[in-house]
Formats: sequence, C-alpha cells, structure tokens
Amino acid sequence: MRGSISGMALQGSHLVSLKINDLNLGQPVVDLKSLRVRFLQHKTKMKLMVTAVGYGNAEAIAGRSAGSVGLISNGDLAYITCQSAQWQSTCAVLTSQCTNQAEKESGLVRAESGNGKLDKFDQDATFKETFKDLVTLPKPLSISDLSKPPTHGFRLKVAYQGVPGAYSELAAAKAYPDCEAVPCEQFEAAFQAVELWLSDRAVLPIENSLGGSIHRNYDLLLRHRLHIVGEVQIAVHHCLLGLPGVKKEHLRRVISHPQALAQCEYTLSKMGVAREAVDDTAGAAQFIAANGLYDTGAIASHRAAEIYGLDILADGIQDDSGNVTRFLMLAREPIIPRTDRRFKTSIVFALEEEPGALFKALSAFALRNINLTKIESRPQKNRPLRVVDDTNHGIAKYFEYLFYIDFEASMADPRAQNALGQLQEFAGFLRVLGSYPMDMTPIAPALQNIS
Repeated sequence: MRGSISGMALQGSHLVSLKINDLNLGQPVVDLKSLRVRFLQHKTKMKLMVTAVGYGNAEAIAGRSAGSVGLISNGDLAYITCQSAQWQSTCAVLTSQCTNQAEKESGLVRAESGNGKLDKFDQDATFKETFKDLVTLPKPLSISDLSKPPTHGFRLKVAYQGVPGAYSELAAAKAYPDCEAVPCEQFEAAFQAVELWLSDRAVLPIENSLGGSIHRNYDLLLRHRLHIVGEVQIAVHHCLLGLPGVKKEHLRRVISHPQALAQCEYTLSKMGVAREAVDDTAGAAQFIAANGLYDTGAIASHRAAEIYGLDILADGIQDDSGNVTRFLMLAREPIIPRTDRRFKTSIVFALEEEPGALFKALSAFALRNINLTKIESRPQKNRPLRVVDDTNHGIAKYFEYLFYIDFEASMADPRAQNALGQLQEFAGFLRVLGSYPMDMTPIAPALQNIS
C-alpha cells in the first residue's frame, strides 16, 4: 500500500518490524528542516493511517482526507479515543530499538557528513524529536487481537464486581490462572469494561447452592450482547473478620453481602448482632479496616483478611458446608463449540400464552435425550403484562415471562441444533447466550491466595 505506515508488532519480547515504506508527503526529502516541517503538517494524517491499518481500512483511507475516517464504526472511534493512553503503554517498545530498526529499513534520511559517512540521529536533536513522534505511535488493537487470550506475553484482563479479596476474584483466578483481575464497582461496570475493550473477559456469579439464582445478573445477560465462554464453581468458605485485638463478643454489628448474611443466618442469630448489607464481602472487610470500626465485623474470605490486615474471629461460619457458587465467564466473541468434550449451552426464549406451551418447549430436549441442568423464569421488562379481551368471559391479564435454560450439549451436536430448530417453531423469541465447556474440575475452595 502506497503511503502506509506499519505499526509496531511484538512477538515475545522482540521487535519484529518497524517499516516506513513511503511517507508520500507530496515532496522529495531535501533536508532535515523541511522533513521536520512536513512531519508536523502530516502528523494527524499519519496517526489516522496507522489506526486504519489496525482496523482493516488502510486501502480506503490511503490518500484520502481525514473525513474518510468515517469508514470506521463509531464504537471503534470511541474506543480509540478512550484507550489511546492504554495502547501507548501496552504497545510501546524501547525507542532505541525502533530507531535502529527504522534506520536500517527505511533509508529515507541519509544526511552526509564531511567524511561521506551517515550522521547519527542523536547528532541532530530536531530530527530525533521528530522521529520519536513517529516510532512511538501506538499499535491499534484489532478485534482479533482482543477476542482471544493475548499471544504476545500480556496478561488476560478479567473484570469482576467487588474489590480485591472478593469471591469473584477467586473465580477469575481459577478460570484464568495468569490473568490480571480488574475490580469493578457494579456488575454493570464489569459488562461495560468488556464491551469498551478495557477488559478481555468478565466473571459473573449466576447462582448459589443455598441462595439460588442471582436474578439481577440474568437480566444483565439479556440486556448486553456478551457471550458465555466458560463456567467455574467455587466452594464458598465464610469467615467472621474483625480488627486486630477485637473479640467476637465485642461486636455489635456485622456487615457483608446480602447472600453472605443469609448463608450465615444461624451463627449471626446466636451472636445477637445487627446486620447490614453492602455491595460485596471483600468490600465489607475493606470498609472496617479503612474506618477502624472495632465494634463491627465482616463476613468475607481468608484472602480478604490477609489483604486488609484483619483477624479471623470465626472460621467456616456458613450454615451449610456445601456452599457452592457458580460463575460464568463472558467475552465479546463466542468460542467455537466442540464435541470432543462435555459442553453446556445456555439459551433464553419467550413463549406465547397457550395450554402446554412450556411442555412443548421442554419436550424438544427430552425427545432427544438432552439433559437440562437449569431452568429459570424472569418477567419481561419491556412487556410485563399482556391483556386479552375475551367477549365471552371478559378481560384476562397474563404475566409475560422469559425462560432461561442450561442444557448439556454443544451447539456442534446435531441433537442441540435440531432441538433449537423445533423450539424456534413456536417460540416468539429465542437467543443462544453461549455454548461453552462444562467445569469438570474439583470444586475449588475459596482459601487460596492469588499471585
């Protein structure tokens, strides 16, 4: 491509290439001063060209005005604007390496010294500054770069709701052992972190063996367009935490996530303390440590106690030792379903109001010997009520529901494809949320540290 600038590429820790084929600034290179002026004039154009290369629009943008950048989608432009600083830190390499590589390959500037040899770049401060503007341009990240785990030595970023020490962080570590966990204030923020390319994955608690389904997160799955790409199960081991030197008898209040409080109901009733709900378990531990609350305890994990310097006043205070939470892993792109290992598929659908509608829907799986592992109903937010005017019997009002189902089969399995084909015949709405490997590993206790 004439007039192109290829970006910097990393393979392991080595610089692969930095090529300047033809700047095509409209004039031949005469001297260093004119080169600097023309670099500054076309700086914006070069940056747009570099961005275009990363997004596959290089041929369309080459030689055009800056207005042609509209070929890139609005979402891509918003991401480029917000993340330029992050790309800079991720893709930057040693300036000296770039300078040496570009000097060998480009051959654009060959300022002759008195003895006929090339002058070094550092002998002209003006040129060095100009060239630095070029070689430090960040490499645009393409969709293929971030829709799968990085292959250049960078750690996968996984967003989760809470602060360090949360059970969701432990789930992220089990699913992606070498990941960089990214804490978010709310579940909504974790979804948006992936959608805005701030993170590669998000971890989402979806159900607990004692507390049941987390309905809020089912609604978020439908609202956003992320795909389920995996699941993990974590054994929840609750501890009662307090400031160093505090005894359990000194506590007047215990704070934690609402489900954690419910899962420790028997212990808290015996203690006779007040209970207060907060956003997450580790956040409760952080709040006590930050404010020096000697009369307040927190229900959280072993790791939260280590992070925030709290004492464990009581260990394993959950009412049932078989306390397990299931987490989903979300990504921007789905994974390719396979049949050489056990897969699970999650769907959501809506049915018309008629006798036997749900029976017909479930029979599509039963007739093909497909096991259902989960069924959940949620009201339709945009259509909560349907009114039917029957002239013979008056007006009937029906609640409208969505049905979420998990079944043990891959979308690559013809049985699953045929079952969904049959379901689609009488379902008013059907969406596949993801087809992903089942978690067949032993349930991990929430006791480990995260490096």
